[in-house]
Amino acid sequence: MTKIDLKDFIRKINNKPWQPLDVAKVNNQIVRIAYFKGEFNWHKHKDEDELFYIYEGSITIQVRNKPDIVLNKGEMALISKNVEHCPKSKRGAYVLMFEPAILKSKGNNI
Repeated sequence: MTKIDLKDFIRKINNKPWQPLDVAKVNNQIVRIAYFKGEFNWHKHKDEDELFYIYEGSITIQVRNKPDIVLNKGEMALISKNVEHCPKSKRGAYVLMFEPAILKSKGNNI
């Protein structure tokens, strides 16, 4: 059994955006945390779904040809495989991502 304090990971991130850290591996899944600030790139994951959970702050996930998804602290959203998306955050946010361990954390650029 392992106790995880997300504040330790936040200190390691030190407000460096878009550089995820692996928090825990659970079976074939991985939990990552990253600081989102500014806009990432448009991308999609061909074979993997991705779940975003907002630990602190707020983000917007732009989804091609669909309304934006706005998430605040304590909220989450599932982005299905093959869905082109682009996360962004004006003020900054710490986000947990639950995804298959094989997922490239930078996505597949379009």
